[in-house]
Amino acid sequence: MKKVLREITLDLVRVTEAAALVSSLQLGRGDKEAVDRAAVDAMRGMLDYIPMRATVVIGEGEKDKAPMLYIGEKVGTWEADSPEYDIAVDPVDGTRLVAYGLSNAISVLAAAEKGAITYLPTFYSWKLAVGPELAGKLDLNLSITENLRRASEVLGVKISEITVVVLNRDRHRDIIEEIRSAGARIKLISDGDVAAAIATAIPESGVDIYMGIGGSPEAILAAAALRCLGGEMQLRLWPHSREEKEKVLSDGYDLERIYRTEELVSGEDVVFVATGITSGDFLKGVRYMRDKVITESIAMRARSRTVRKITAYHDVKHKHVPLKSRGGDVSFFELQR
Repeated sequence: MKKVLREITLDLVRVTEAAALVSSLQLGRGDKEAVDRAAVDAMRGMLDYIPMRATVVIGEGEKDKAPMLYIGEKVGTWEADSPEYDIAVDPVDGTRLVAYGLSNAISVLAAAEKGAITYLPTFYSWKLAVGPELAGKLDLNLSITENLRRASEVLGVKISEITVVVLNRDRHRDIIEEIRSAGARIKLISDGDVAAAIATAIPESGVDIYMGIGGSPEAILAAAALRCLGGEMQLRLWPHSREEKEKVLSDGYDLERIYRTEELVSGEDVVFVATGITSGDFLKGVRYMRDKVITESIAMRARSRTVRKITAYHDVKHKHVPLKSRGGDVSFFELQR
């Protein structure tokens, strides 16, 4: 298993590259559904080429609501001697960002040993993400003000020098007000909280803390990356309706429990890959230059904490992308027309 995960890391990069390339053709057209359809089709098509026996545990939704990359779907070649493990995917983290030509959209995939990726029963979670310097130093049970005070002490800076990323949502009004009252800087984002959480562990991003209520699947993907970067994700389940709350409680979940990084994605054989679709805090987006298309991807492994950035130059006239809906490879040049 250890050897195989290392060997297929670059193959997994090709998966997010394909999703980024095809979805980038929808840039600025205002159609979020078209962005997602394109990315899902390309990601699912490329996964058929990867020598593995993998199960989607975080994907596009339940089988009856998602035609491809649904939870429980089997992907890969499924050859007898291939390794078996679980994957979490988000073909586009930030479909709205691509649809309207905004920054920070990425295509994401995480792979781990069978059973290593935790299932979260709520659509949303209360999340707190930090980089290596603050890992283990903050606590989701504490107030925002107290966590900012602790961060100030650990980092050796004034609270006014700390930057917190928050999704710009009505539900975050109180959170934003408390951060402002404490004196910290705020970076509000419209979408793309996987990239935002990971940015806390990227020194050049200028981001120190990510907090707020966001998607649970995105939390798992960010946790996989933070495992590889030495950062930390903490979360608490946040039911968004009375019906969801009743179901979660009846299933035996504790709404006060704090999940931490290693509980969300366990084991040492964790791989995280992502490709930029639109340029953002830590990845450049897809760029078109005459007969070439340039992509930038990142690949990480938890075991070695090795992080690789990969710049690829794709020759438009020779590039083919496998689309599941077409049953095989399609010329990228033809897709552009």
